Amino acid sequence: MAKQKRYIFNQLTQDFEVLETSKSKTVMRYVLIFLSVLGLTFLLAVLLFTFFKSPKEKMQARELEYMKLQYEILNDRLDNMEVLMTDMEQRDNNLYRMMFEADPIPSSVRRSGFSDADRYAGLYGYVNSGQVVSAARKLDVIASQLYHQSVSYDTLFVMVRNKSDMLAHIPGIFPLKETELKYISSFFGNRPDPIYKISKFHSGIDFSAAKGTEAYATGDGVVCDVERNEWGYGNMVTIDHGYGYKTRYAHLQKAAVRKGQKVKRGQKIGYIGDSGKTTGVHLHYEVLKNDVQVDPINFFYNDLTPDEYDQILEQSTLPTQTMD
Repeated sequence: MAKQKRYIFNQLTQDFEVLETSKSKTVMRYVLIFLSVLGLTFLLAVLLFTFFKSPKEKMQARELEYMKLQYEILNDRLDNMEVLMTDMEQRDNNLYRMMFEADPIPSSVRRSGFSDADRYAGLYGYVNSGQVVSAARKLDVIASQLYHQSVSYDTLFVMVRNKSDMLAHIPGIFPLKETELKYISSFFGNRPDPIYKISKFHSGIDFSAAKGTEAYATGDGVVCDVERNEWGYGNMVTIDHGYGYKTRYAHLQKAAVRKGQKVKRGQKIGYIGDSGKTTGVHLHYEVLKNDVQVDPINFFYNDLTPDEYDQILEQSTLPTQTMD
């Protein structure tokens, strides 16, 4: 089929003339059409990818949300592990290392981690970098705590092996039979005074029991004092266990030992009563390390399971009133 000719009216000649189009103009026209179509296609693609997500993007978004949730769960679990490690550190420093006269390990050493700039630089720059870095930092700190705790236990093992005599002397049991203990009426720390009605420091633990109940030495030692008073601690026995430890047994009905007498752990040293300043029958028991009162709750390790220790530790936080 022959190509149709196109005509244009010439105003000068007042006649129709054949319209001749150059190849360059034809090419330019097709180029403009192509660019227009390409531009519209690009604009449409931008709009689609801006306001609508592809199935792959939707899947990736779901995976990111899932990973974010898992990091939150991981951080919670690491928080719980940090609480457990802190409890182990406190027992290690305040009980085990104290028992063997070993210096406590500073918290700065136990929790020594790594510099963010050196350790976590490659984890920054992402949407969820904060959560990832937090989990990594906690994990490093816990790893450091576990390492130092392991080293501490190794050191303590050597001390235990070389100091069996010391273990026999350090207070380690209740000062009365558990079957005869009614309840612990007050713990170590600031407590309301039953007579003066003000908060005062209570330097021991009060054990409530029937009058005349036998009180026992909590470790091997020598009776260094037997006092008989009508006020204050009343009738009291003090035992020197050596290694810087002493124990006091106050408000006794009467003593069953004399000054200078050697005693063994579990040996009867007196009878529980209500002598001195007190509002009822009980035994006020103290532990001293280098003549400074420390919490006796940390020295019942021979009579308590870990669960029982946790229970009595929780009870010690209650605001109980003293009996003396």
